[in-house]
Amino acid sequence: MTRRDAEDLDERFTAFVRSRGQHHLRMATLLTGNPDAAEDLVQASLLKLYRVWPRIDTSGEPDAYLRRVIVNTGRSWWRTRWRRETPVPEVPEAAEGEDTAERHAVAALVREALARLSRQQRAVLVLRYCEDLPEAEVASLLGCSAGAVKTHAHRGLRALRESLGDLDSFAVNQRAGFGQSMSATACDGGQHGRRSHR
Repeated sequence: MTRRDAEDLDERFTAFVRSRGQHHLRMATLLTGNPDAAEDLVQASLLKLYRVWPRIDTSGEPDAYLRRVIVNTGRSWWRTRWRRETPVPEVPEAAEGEDTAERHAVAALVREALARLSRQQRAVLVLRYCEDLPEAEVASLLGCSAGAVKTHAHRGLRALRESLGDLDSFAVNQRAGFGQSMSATACDGGQHGRRSHR
């Protein structure tokens, strides 16, 4: 590899991190339930990605590769008990505007409810509904069956409904792109908009 080739690879990697880094950090925050642990997880995963960057097809979808690295690294950390689960304690600062403030508040409540779920339930809900992945791909990422994904999703959504029972149902449903209890704003950090799922 020439020096120019190496520089081009570094530039593409830097551009990818700048454009998609925040998305993967939000996903990692939902997976870990802890912003500090999420930063550690993403940094460790990006380092792994950088090491193989010259060998992967960056014209394809590096998002999928990084997602798998994050999930696998997180599972390894959980198995070896390197990280403790703690609920996200603070509500993000509200931007100007009543609707925006409400959206941030709803997102924070849903993230806190997610943090109280089991790791497997939380991972399934985040990958299935925030990352919008089909059941088969979630099962492949987590190393379990599609039936287990359905079970974890059902139990996780039920737990979220119970946890968010006192939350105004209109506020949740208006921001829910999936199910009746999981807020899309929890997936996008309170940004406006909603997603659909397959």
